[in-house]
Amino acid sequence: MPERIDGKYNKILQAAIQVISEKGLDRTSITDIVKQAGIAQGTFYLYFPSKKDLIPAIAENLLSLTLEKIKAETKQKHGFWEIIQTIIDETFELTNSHKEVIILCYSGLAIVHSMEKWETIYDPYYKWLEEVLKAAADHGEIIAEIDIGWTARLIINLIESAAERYYIAEEKGDLAACKKETFSFLQRSLDNMKSGAGCHRATSI
Repeated sequence: MPERIDGKYNKILQAAIQVISEKGLDRTSITDIVKQAGIAQGTFYLYFPSKKDLIPAIAENLLSLTLEKIKAETKQKHGFWEIIQTIIDETFELTNSHKEVIILCYSGLAIVHSMEKWETIYDPYYKWLEEVLKAAADHGEIIAEIDIGWTARLIINLIESAAERYYIAEEKGDLAACKKETFSFLQRSLDNMKSGAGCHRATSI
């Protein structure tokens, strides 16, 4: 496969996102995508063996954008809870602006029985948050008796689920209250000052 930084790769991805979002995966043809991208049909197959192979690529592209934004916004944040608040804010904002693409990714990966690919796609995000958690535990900001890898996954899943329920499932309410409750739940579970003796709270998240 040609390098992903190739402009044609990104053209195909962006065209696919637009067309599939409008027509759905089943009703979208490769001809539709290449026409939107302004490339030859043969060029499509240099990057993707089939239409369904677009879905993991779209999901990976979206998560890459999300992680880049979160890293940029947390670069000047020094406290763990500042970082968590920023992750919540950015996740809610990105979910709102990309909800159609998120729905597309969930439905597409389910159709092609590729849900296991989420773990691979999310691996860079997990590893980044694991480092954040380790530093916070070392500095006494959170309880130390946790499984770092498992906790990173739970935090990401909780925040994304809260954002998706608000914007995609349309469980409307007060946005600030929803974000505050998400933050408070994590703080009650992990905060070293709020968790009491520690060991009995290690698996409470």
